Amino acid sequence: MRCERDCPGTIEDGYCDTCGMAPAAKKTETAPSLSIRTAASGSGRSARTASRRRFGGGLVDVAPVVQADPATAVMTRAEVPEAKRYCAKCANPVGRSRGERTGRTAGFCPSCGEAFNFTPKLGKGDLVGGQYEVVGALAHGGLGWIYLAVDKNVSDRWVVLKGLLNAGDEDALAAAVAERRFLAEVEHPNIVKIYNFVEHDGAGYIVMEYVGGQSLKDMLKERRAAAGGKPDPLPADQALAFVLEIMPAFGYLHDRGLIFCDFKPDNVIQSGDQMRLIDLGGVVHVDDLDAAIYGTVGYQAPEMATEGPSIASDVFTIGRTLAVLTTDFRGYQSTFKDTLPDRDEFEVYRRHESYYRLLLRATRIDPRERFVDAAEMTEQMLGVLRQVLAADGQPRPATSRLFTGELRTDLRADDPRWQDLPAPLVDLTDPAAAFLVTVTVTDPAQVLALLRTAPADTVEVRLRALRAQIDLGARSGRFDDAFRARDELLAGDAADWRVAWYDGLIALATGAHEVARQRFDAVWSALPGELAPQLALGLALELAGDPAAAGYYDVVSRTDPAFTTAAAGLARCRLGAGDRSGAVEAWNRVPGTSSAYRTSQVGAVRALVQSHPSSRSDVSSLAAAAALIERLEVEAAQLAALRAELLEEALRSVAGGRVLLPATVLGSTRRGEIGERDIRFALESAYREMAQAAHGAEKIRLVDLANASRPRTRT
Repeated sequence: MRCERDCPGTIEDGYCDTCGMAPAAKKTETAPSLSIRTAASGSGRSARTASRRRFGGGLVDVAPVVQADPATAVMTRAEVPEAKRYCAKCANPVGRSRGERTGRTAGFCPSCGEAFNFTPKLGKGDLVGGQYEVVGALAHGGLGWIYLAVDKNVSDRWVVLKGLLNAGDEDALAAAVAERRFLAEVEHPNIVKIYNFVEHDGAGYIVMEYVGGQSLKDMLKERRAAAGGKPDPLPADQALAFVLEIMPAFGYLHDRGLIFCDFKPDNVIQSGDQMRLIDLGGVVHVDDLDAAIYGTVGYQAPEMATEGPSIASDVFTIGRTLAVLTTDFRGYQSTFKDTLPDRDEFEVYRRHESYYRLLLRATRIDPRERFVDAAEMTEQMLGVLRQVLAADGQPRPATSRLFTGELRTDLRADDPRWQDLPAPLVDLTDPAAAFLVTVTVTDPAQVLALLRTAPADTVEVRLRALRAQIDLGARSGRFDDAFRARDELLAGDAADWRVAWYDGLIALATGAHEVARQRFDAVWSALPGELAPQLALGLALELAGDPAAAGYYDVVSRTDPAFTTAAAGLARCRLGAGDRSGAVEAWNRVPGTSSAYRTSQVGAVRALVQSHPSSRSDVSSLAAAAALIERLEVEAAQLAALRAELLEEALRSVAGGRVLLPATVLGSTRRGEIGERDIRFALESAYREMAQAAHGAEKIRLVDLANASRPRTRT
């Protein structure tokens, strides 16, 4: 199909292969409302953006960036500001003003004598390599000037020419040559494409795809301008979503032994509805010990100068980039060049502790303590993003790849148990993984017996045995075998977070709550996106009587309501602080589809009616409890027990001089007030109904309560 737009091109995949436009629409047709197209001037290919889509694993809605005419991106005056002129060899300032004399754009460094030249080597109309016609300078980067050009041999497509900072700089030349050699083979949708490498007047230029759009650095500048010059960092969810989109690019590079080295907000751009890495100037092979290393102070890992680039050093730059995007990070290139400020310094850190822990692990001074690769960091970033988004009240659940769900058969509202905590999943790469799947018995003694027949004594087998030893210790009260098994695992790999997890379980089982808190805190620091460590931390704090437990329960149950023990823990903490409505809200987080739903509603009733030293039940809470009881679908005896609890509290309220209406506790339509006599008759009825389902001593006790509750009558 021909283009029919005064263009010789043909339509391929819905767009012209020459002008880039969609087919000419018939007069009766209208263009799709979700497609945004901006035509480029002249004969160059048009830029276009796709429809709106969601970033960060589909969790964050991001509007596409409309690409402007590439020609408008050319600098009006191609000049490097004096404040950014430094010697390429010794990094000392050069080309600076002295008195009334303006700084030179070319000359020699007064410190080391190295020549410098900050003037563009190419001008408008220059034809580079007999193929690329220069339109103008776009920017000045770490390796030199970047130019916009038109490829005269390939449909006048827009391209970018990246030159050298200084033609006499051997390191810069070597970096460009290396980039030409292997980066032309890099092919990933989130990475700018390298087309060619050409020479012109004794200088080398990399020819790469033109990517229009807006860099993350430009976004920060735009937000600052809109805020009247005051810093306005990106919200944590947006920053995480943007960076998550380019994490696959890091995984792609790392799988091929390539290290990006110089990741920062300047080098990632939103083009339409896609994020792209746009500057490959610092990319090196991980085993290239002779390549010049390029990076940016404030982002570069501290070990780069001594140990060279690695996956861990790229992880460091990602963490630093997130920190700069989300905070007014003053001093990130000086005082905090290698560290982060305290959590209390920024509201985003205080509000989202998991996010702060994510940044801390990514930027550890010791590379071995950072995320092992881009995949692990991506998984934890997604978990943190879900927690950040859930703060608005909308759950963002997801299945963990590291932990099971809760190990419980029924929710115990008033009995927090460490046995109900999730368990680490088996590492499927372990040689004994297939065997462990067959171990389905639950009795710890039987588990240990089966594990003795394991095909190999692997780490996973030892971890499973450790859990069985803990369960046996809980039965007998003796944990010597559990401690011994733990010590053997620690001798093998003290950094394994799973050993710390089971050590925390031992501490909970033995009542060492502070030790448990420390162990689960360490696991959370290693896995900031996981909910299980926060649930365990909340339990340890609750058992120790620390009110901070509520905060951890809140995050877990808000993010994933399937963690019903978190809702129960939050309800207990809130009720213990006298917050009845908060406790009811916590119970109401349990989904109606959960097997724990009825238990949660019973818990809500009891939260409304139970007396508390700092919060006696008021009329409204009793009325809410009565209404909830009427809607409950539980056994008759349990329903009668709840009515009895409600009526007992109502009796105390009337004795205290409060006025109650019939509907408050009796569900009656009778007009007027109710008194002690009415409540006693209702309470007697509830006790007798409970007695019908009871036996032995309990039945006698309930009948006695019914008789004691009945008001005196003449018959």
